[in-house]
Amino acid sequence: MSEVAHLKARRRGRTRWFVAGAVIVVVLGTSSVVILTRVSDATTVQEAAPPPVETAEVAKTDLSEEEEADGTLGYGEESSVQGRKPGTITSLPDAGATLTRCKPVYGVDAKPVPLFYGTLPFYRDLAAGADDGADVKQLEENLKACGYGGFGTPDKKFTSATAAALKKWQKALGLEQTGAFGQGDVVLAAGELRVSALSAKLGSPAQGDVLKTTGTVRSVQVKLDAAKQELAQQGAKASVTINGKTTPGTITDVGKSAVEGKDAMGQDDGKPKITVSVRLDDPAAGGTLDSSPATVRFTKDVHSGVLAVPVGALVALAEGGYAVEVDENGKRRLIAVQTGLFSGGKVEITGNGLTEGMRVVTTS
Repeated sequence: MSEVAHLKARRRGRTRWFVAGAVIVVVLGTSSVVILTRVSDATTVQEAAPPPVETAEVAKTDLSEEEEADGTLGYGEESSVQGRKPGTITSLPDAGATLTRCKPVYGVDAKPVPLFYGTLPFYRDLAAGADDGADVKQLEENLKACGYGGFGTPDKKFTSATAAALKKWQKALGLEQTGAFGQGDVVLAAGELRVSALSAKLGSPAQGDVLKTTGTVRSVQVKLDAAKQELAQQGAKASVTINGKTTPGTITDVGKSAVEGKDAMGQDDGKPKITVSVRLDDPAAGGTLDSSPATVRFTKDVHSGVLAVPVGALVALAEGGYAVEVDENGKRRLIAVQTGLFSGGKVEITGNGLTEGMRVVTTS
């Protein structure tokens, strides 16, 4: 692991000082008598107390192994709104506007084209005598949501009550009250839309690209190696860092189709990618930018209830392996340890005599 690579072996030693007995040689005249005298009261030098050091507690905690991937904070992929009603565009929304059900999206010939919610495209015109169908039910659901009912619970039957509700809706919009519904009378989407860009201009033909939209909630889109798909599970938590700030997020979508991965030069890097969407649990944590680079950390493995210390507490032993230096009221001793999971500047350790609450010398 990269955190282990930064460890430096510590060298410790104790200096012991001794005062040896002095030998005095006295030569007297020519008789060559040698008198030896030993100094027996040697002076003792006290060992200095070790300097104060930074310590950390051996804590019982949960550690998780994470895998990082680059992403982009934004509103997701764009979709084009295609005008299906003939005429001339006479009004357009502002870029950045939020579009909701029943409200106009744009105008054709000075008449509004509102937004309806649904997933089944309106593939036919609907009027009295139309065959039963799910599109009729979808129309009635939207009419009722806009305040025009009278037909009971929405169903697949187009009745006179459906036509009457349509006439009331048409009158409120300033449209001709025909009681019939045309395929191009509305814009259909699964929910609220955000206008990301305008494709047409006032005065342009209404049939064709009108504008581009995205979702209204910002999320982080990650291009994850398809081989690592198991890291991303829908509904699971992930950690997101944006502009130096880290915030929790929830995985909302995991792509099922892989696309060609590209390197910095835009060439195929041989690593197919899937798109993973992560929603910020706190939308405000993303700041005010519409788009920003982000880093997402997916949880790969979790070790629960393990003893852990800062990585800087590990001592690399000359004979191999690691130890921690336990500090007990200024007295220190080494305990050999085995390392486990590294995460967030901490490392899992086990060793004989190692217990929760001990203090160990650390450099970080």
